[in-house]
Amino acid sequence: MKIAIIAHDKKKKEMITFCQKHENILKDHQLYATGTTGHKVMEATDLVIHCYRSGPLGGDQEIGARVANGDIDLILFFRDPLTAQPHEPDVQGLFRLSDVYKIPLASNINTAEMFFKTLK
Repeated sequence: MKIAIIAHDKKKKEMITFCQKHENILKDHQLYATGTTGHKVMEATDLVIHCYRSGPLGGDQEIGARVANGDIDLILFFRDPLTAQPHEPDVQGLFRLSDVYKIPLASNINTAEMFFKTLK
């Protein structure tokens, strides 16, 4: 399975904790991430992640292109709904693409936990 990993700045620690907890599952899949999130997760785990640009610099759009081309099966996007994001149109575009192409998207840790119960 090809899994995209994205987290807003205030959710990066939560994503790292999630990836550490599920490292034994994630290691069996192809992982893609926006730049900062991917590098931080790799520093905290032994996971190998293909990193794109950071979200504000186009990383969300790069992952969106993979979604549109059928190259992503699951998106973990821990978003911070209480902080304005300078690249909000990109974020909304990625959410729209996940709906258009029927790609499961977890926007918070509890939804991601539910998805991972099915991957075990």
